[in-house]
Amino acid sequence: MTFSRRQLLTTGGGLALTGTLAAACGGNSGREEDGKAGRVTLRQWYHQYGEAGVEQAVRRYAAAYDKADVRVQWRPGAYDEQTAAALLTSSGPDVFEGGPTLDQIQGGQIVDVTDLMAGVKDDFNPAVVRTYQDKVWGIPQVVDMQLLYYRKSLLSEAGVEPPKTLDALVDAAGRLTTKKVKGLFLGNDGGAGVLGGTPLYAAGLRLVTEDGKVGFDDPAAARTLGKLRQLYTDKSLLLGAPTDWSDPQAFIQGLTAIQWSGLWALPAVKKALGEDFGVLPFPRDGSAGQPSVPVGAYGAAVNSRSRHQDEAKAYIKWLWVDRGDYQEDFALSYGFHIPARVSLAKKAAKLREGAAADAVSFATGHGYAEPLLWTPASKSAYQDALSRIIKDGANPDAEVRAVVRAAGRELQRVQRKS
Repeated sequence: MTFSRRQLLTTGGGLALTGTLAAACGGNSGREEDGKAGRVTLRQWYHQYGEAGVEQAVRRYAAAYDKADVRVQWRPGAYDEQTAAALLTSSGPDVFEGGPTLDQIQGGQIVDVTDLMAGVKDDFNPAVVRTYQDKVWGIPQVVDMQLLYYRKSLLSEAGVEPPKTLDALVDAAGRLTTKKVKGLFLGNDGGAGVLGGTPLYAAGLRLVTEDGKVGFDDPAAARTLGKLRQLYTDKSLLLGAPTDWSDPQAFIQGLTAIQWSGLWALPAVKKALGEDFGVLPFPRDGSAGQPSVPVGAYGAAVNSRSRHQDEAKAYIKWLWVDRGDYQEDFALSYGFHIPARVSLAKKAAKLREGAAADAVSFATGHGYAEPLLWTPASKSAYQDALSRIIKDGANPDAEVRAVVRAAGRELQRVQRKS
């Protein structure tokens, strides 16, 4: 079982806190203390990426570090569960990639790394800097994002402009739908599983406010989510495609004029369609709305049980703050992702022109990540309600009110643990 970086984003970046100790500690579980020439040995964990060349690259980065012996462990299988279990023992990694999660922070399982970003924090995409109580708990490694792809020729033939509002998207989807082509593809479930909080942010709302309250207790939430139901009932959505939203084949094969997918799909789309496509953020809704794109990033974190915390912190600073060349290589040589540093993203050759440059602009200006306080329980309640609204025609006002109550209780619960 292998994983690509896109899976962090499709699951909202949450790490499940389940699994067995046996799974976590399988293979090379003994603590190695002495490195070459008396240097300490650091154990670094990565999940098993699906993109060819990533493993060799991260091993090359580790070998280049001369202040400790860094031994990379490539972790196949249920990585999140392995990590969660390992952090409960003394046999876990010194450095690992992860959310980080609220449970890890509140449980004292990871180390505050705020000091490592002194003077450079503002150069990281702010949406992926995971802060809690004004502290940073992981250094972002790379940015993934989702966005809309549209076929220029199909829009031109139908006399449709690239939609900048949700109302315009609903209208465009209808006008672009023919006997052979659907106007819009948001996934085979109509977008219930993938869109998450994106429509709320497009309405000028948010999942959780800065002061830890529910951020969508507003009539605009029901109004916006109700428009997704309209897309479903208008029969302008592609449903039952051979592959789901994360794969661009429905778009490439001409089954849909507009598709929601990830930045990772851009090279395949460009190879197939040349310049006959463009990209858009999820369009704004209402006078207070703004364009919206979901972003996600694994962060490099330090295990609080590590005997070499200072050395581990120095290493992740070297790799994910100081070595811009490695950061760009990691993001763009083995897949298609955005460096977490804004300055690197702006100067990367592969991201300077066309749709790629537009995507970088969207991620920088309109990107949001699910907040740490948005727990799996809140997410599940919201997604279930969104599915009922889109697919079953449930009343948006009633569904939103119910989710506001459930999420409010959950926010109170997790903040009592602070």
